[in-house]
Amino acid sequence: MIITVRFIKSIQPFSFIIMITEASLQNTIQKTDFSAEKSYHGKVRDSFVFGDKRAIVVSDRISAFDFVLGTIPFKGAVLNQIAAFWFQKLDKIGVSHHLLSSPHPNISVVKNANVLPIEVVVRGYLTGSTKTSSWYAYQNLDRKICGLEMPAGMKKNEKFPEAIITPTTKPETGHDEPLSREEIIDRGLVEESVYKKAEKYALKMFAYGQKVAAERGLILVDTKYEMGLDDDGNLIVIDEVHTPDSSRYWIEKNYQERLNAGQEPESLDKEFVRKMIVDAGYDVNSAENPSHYLTDEIRLEAAKKYLNLYETITGKTFDISDPQQTIQQVLEGM
Repeated sequence: MIITVRFIKSIQPFSFIIMITEASLQNTIQKTDFSAEKSYHGKVRDSFVFGDKRAIVVSDRISAFDFVLGTIPFKGAVLNQIAAFWFQKLDKIGVSHHLLSSPHPNISVVKNANVLPIEVVVRGYLTGSTKTSSWYAYQNLDRKICGLEMPAGMKKNEKFPEAIITPTTKPETGHDEPLSREEIIDRGLVEESVYKKAEKYALKMFAYGQKVAAERGLILVDTKYEMGLDDDGNLIVIDEVHTPDSSRYWIEKNYQERLNAGQEPESLDKEFVRKMIVDAGYDVNSAENPSHYLTDEIRLEAAKKYLNLYETITGKTFDISDPQQTIQQVLEGM
């Protein structure tokens, strides 16, 4: 079976077709087996240390509700290349980051960093489907999130008067814990001066990201940033920036119409997978891994959205041909 993906011409300056076959479902990158000085395996990324730098391999794994659910075709390459696109743009706005090079569609070579034990989440809209979302807090926690009280009288998917910062912990396992700025400082998780700079970086990146997204017919709704300190103690942005895994994107053209009609915005991000799983019957309060809800149909539809977002954001056609070097060869070369 061949699935023909026709992208939304209304939000792109060009038209094209990408072919996704059933074979692509069987040829995803699930894990990276490689021996290095040190290695780390996260939900999506595998990291290998080589002296003062490391190679981050972005797999095709997808996580949601704090569980790894399975794989999505082309997802790793899309995430890695979108992140590289945004990291290069950060140079223009004076935000330091860890990216050194991208020698393979799925690999980023980066500076080592001492990772801050928090994620800085910036939200521009009242939305979400998980227990850490602003919408859950609005409905269940007296409109309070991370020590902030959200305005009364708002409806789901409405824009906040101004973007808010809602940090969370970054646990090895289990759920993220929402924190206030005061809790972060009082617990000694991050020095106050470093955290203030992290907030400044986050707001600058988010405002710039919204501007670029708007130029491409999209709304950057919310996002999370991870940061760390390099060997000289400088704050740098790490992991990923404005990818469909770390960020929520809506299509601007029909946003207001759908909001007025009480409909969910049309999205190009991982929220689609979360919503499909919830609609299939998953309880977000459950401790069960919902991986059995990730059908091949959802996997293929998610791949289309990831590819669409890549081409809409970067303005480039996604290259689905095999790279000249395998992941193993690139890692061996380091």
